[in-house]
Amino acid sequence: MASIVAQNPENRTKLHAPRRESTPENAVLDANSPTNAVSADDLPDIVDVVMAMGRQAEAAIEPEAVIALDDEPPSPAQLVEVRPAGRLPDQLEDLAERARGYVEAASSANTRRAYAADWKHFSDWARRQGFATMPPDPETVGLYITALASGTGTGSGDKRSVSTIERRLSSLAWNYAQRGLSLDRKHRAIATVMAGIRNAHARPPRQKEAILPEDLIAMLETLDRGTLRGLRDRAMLLLGFAGALRRSEIVGLDRGRDQTEDGRGWIEFFPPKGLLVTLRGKTGWREVEIGRGSADITCPVVALETWLNLARIAHGPLFRRVTGEGKKVGAERLNDQEVARLVKRTALAAGVRGDLTEAERGRLFAGHSLRAGLASSAEVEERYVQKQLGHASAEMTRKYQRRRDRFRVNLTKASGL
Repeated sequence: MASIVAQNPENRTKLHAPRRESTPENAVLDANSPTNAVSADDLPDIVDVVMAMGRQAEAAIEPEAVIALDDEPPSPAQLVEVRPAGRLPDQLEDLAERARGYVEAASSANTRRAYAADWKHFSDWARRQGFATMPPDPETVGLYITALASGTGTGSGDKRSVSTIERRLSSLAWNYAQRGLSLDRKHRAIATVMAGIRNAHARPPRQKEAILPEDLIAMLETLDRGTLRGLRDRAMLLLGFAGALRRSEIVGLDRGRDQTEDGRGWIEFFPPKGLLVTLRGKTGWREVEIGRGSADITCPVVALETWLNLARIAHGPLFRRVTGEGKKVGAERLNDQEVARLVKRTALAAGVRGDLTEAERGRLFAGHSLRAGLASSAEVEERYVQKQLGHASAEMTRKYQRRRDRFRVNLTKASGL
């Protein structure tokens, strides 16, 4: 292939120019091409099924399928269906269904939603500019990230941050990989442009404000301990802080092991010491020890026991929606966005960082504020904090310790000034 392109300058020009949208006329020509002919007698075996996951088979997909891929963001379950024409044998239908489930489990729901949204944004931009999204073209992607950085041609006119642009690149690479294609991020049309964007627009990361113990106590006082909702929210805040848990890890917990299909962990009580949380996080399975507090009013174990007892939860999701004026507990798991809203709402109600405007405070606090709070306030050896957070490196843990070490050492005075 490379030698053919090298011998034909016209091919080189086509490969190095952004590709325009396919026209109906071209689609008809492509449909009549011998390379697109598929025998109705070809029946895929198990190897074909595996190879078809997320793969756009160039010699087996009809033009209509390509257009559909351009228009719609991919989902792993849909991409499993992209395969040569024909019907699976009955004995393989169940196997294919299981394979689709594993494709779904390969990434979190939040990640898939973000990747789907990023793909839709890129597809909409490409359509407005007259570019095709298939096959992947580095120069087209280079123009896209330029538009993101400059705010031109993106619809909203907003300039995207470097971190957002890098995530969009990762999303595009993932989406193309699901189709069996490869986006060359090291191509100079992408790598050189991205290096220039970093040099011109890089800014310090905006981290969420850490919730310190005194802040947390004030936030707990804003909750009504006489309602099930208030008891649930107290347990969520205290458990998230003491365990340094992510919001998805908090709501993903079950009462016991292997109780739900969507559960990401479970709890075990060890009276009178505390409780053990076993969870599957971003870095794999880990155990988190949460000891009893110095007082019942601020003890995460007591708060969780109270919620479970009064809500009568003995099986299934730990944290659920409360309805009926706070008197009825549902069966379904709480959404992880509720943790972020809870932290934001109680922080504002408690007057945390009252020196800032309400809008500024609203942007500062989220679910990660609990995780950063423990890292910033626990006066223990760093390795214990690192283990609690599940970090592979101490350097990552130090990034979470927002306020603990600030001005702890005064080098100005130490130098004699």
